Amino acid sequence: MKKTIGIIFLSTIIVGLLSACGSSEDSTSNNSKSADEEVLKMATSADFPPFESRDPQGNFEGFDIDLAHLIADELGYELQIEDMKFDGLIGALQANRVDMVMSGMSATEERKKNVDFSTEYHHSGESFLTGAESNIKSLDDLKEKTIGVQLGTIQEEGAEILADKYDFEVKKVDNAGLLVQELNSNRIDVGYMDKTVAKGYINEQGLKGFDDPTTSSPGMGIAFPKGNGLVDDVNDVLKKLEEDGKIKELEEKWLSDME
Repeated sequence: MKKTIGIIFLSTIIVGLLSACGSSEDSTSNNSKSADEEVLKMATSADFPPFESRDPQGNFEGFDIDLAHLIADELGYELQIEDMKFDGLIGALQANRVDMVMSGMSATEERKKNVDFSTEYHHSGESFLTGAESNIKSLDDLKEKTIGVQLGTIQEEGAEILADKYDFEVKKVDNAGLLVQELNSNRIDVGYMDKTVAKGYINEQGLKGFDDPTTSSPGMGIAFPKGNGLVDDVNDVLKKLEEDGKIKELEEKWLSDME
């Protein structure tokens, strides 16, 4: 009896060891596969519809998101997206936490001192967003008003310049969605933001606004760490996607109602 129990016990141990070995090999194989996959890490600030935001399920969506996936597919990468505040995006590139940034970012000369940009893939301009009942219709109406801008954006820079000439106060917030909340709560009189994004809020929430006639801002580009060799590859892909009509398709999908 004891001998039988011993045999059963020994058999159980052997089967367990064999199963463990099999599991170990499967796990190693899967880990090796994941490690071998080339990953393209992209940072964005997902508060900037229709370029980047999240759907009700929390998934990333928008013009930039779709374009980034096309680029990654063309280059043979798996795209991984990290969401962060807009004013932290350049720092993430400089710290090599991510490979690139797509976040409706204008390729300004000031930013080019710290990062490299792809060729521009979209141009919007700037607009002032007002409440549905507002009588503010021009720059001259901004005197002694409070203008909201998003931290780290080209609109923040532009508002600081315009404030001296048109005598208004600048209030800075973390994201574009907060600008609309501040506007609807009467904590600011006007929001200053990308023209395409402003038109989206006008259509969705019945707000009003007017274009900034003073600026000729640079277009949006994809940002990379200084000296990164990926820039040329991405530029080639952007050119191909433009020639193939893919970028036009994305514009029609995401931006046609905003132009």
